[in-house]
Amino acid sequence: MIIISASFAVPADRRADIITLCAEHSARSRAEPGCLSHHIHADCENPNRLFFHEEWRDEAAVAAHFALPESGAFVKRLTALVGGRPEIRIYRAEAVSAEDLSSIER
Repeated sequence: MIIISASFAVPADRRADIITLCAEHSARSRAEPGCLSHHIHADCENPNRLFFHEEWRDEAAVAAHFALPESGAFVKRLTALVGGRPEIRIYRAEAVSAEDLSSIER
């Protein structure tokens, strides 16, 4: 699985427009093959900071997502609204059960 985390500061006067744009992008992305989860969230400690949490089946699904013209257009619109590109982190991950963690001292 691939996990993507992206965060960015939001100008207060554009917050509603940015949330609408991001929610539309997430809904579209969730319909793509290989998308397991894609959501926009507000930081509870700083409501003018938003972040994406995305889960994808594999690298190929992420590459296909990034290659879509709609994804490129979204990044351009978001960048213009927030005044910069989001900080993006991409991780490879695998599920771990509670039983797998039982050997860890608590």
